[in-house]
Amino acid sequence: MRYYTLGNVEKADTLLIALHGFGQLSKFFIKKFDFLPENYLILAPEGMHRFYLQGNNGRVGASWMTKEARELDIEENTIALKMLLEKVKNEKQFSKIILLGFSQGGATAARWYFSNAAQFNHLILWASVFPPDLEKPALEINCKNYFVLGDQDEYYSEVQQLSEIAAYKEIGFNTIHFEGKHDIQQATLSELLIKIR
Repeated sequence: MRYYTLGNVEKADTLLIALHGFGQLSKFFIKKFDFLPENYLILAPEGMHRFYLQGNNGRVGASWMTKEARELDIEENTIALKMLLEKVKNEKQFSKIILLGFSQGGATAARWYFSNAAQFNHLILWASVFPPDLEKPALEINCKNYFVLGDQDEYYSEVQQLSEIAAYKEIGFNTIHFEGKHDIQQATLSELLIKIR
């Protein structure tokens, strides 16, 4: 699994794992977190399915899965991510590990988190639909987890925004509804990380 890191591993005490959205590459996605202080090490794994964003040449993006062999991709993603985290933890111990999934990466993050929630301190799902294959009633109320959504997100109508926020609250997530679009907003993320510090 290809991945990128950002930060000084020697100075970091918090690991933030950031899973990108559909059509993004980790080497660009990770730059959205370059404002974080030096006590953060950012780890940005990349979805293993790469493709041309338009036609058969030009810019390339990555995806965590499609409808083809979906269950196999889910299993392989989780195994690869677990192996990557073990590798990083063998090299450095962190006082806190935060898992953030953006858009399509949120579903992958949720599946990984709920396969072994004890290894993470917080889960942040940003503009992401909760994976339908996880049973919501089986989840415990957990104030350590957050759902974040912009009020101008182009992938959610106003009705859908309110519906998603209500659904996440129902399963115990804290919710943040900020002024902004379908993107990681630095000010909102910074405020949230200070809150859970």
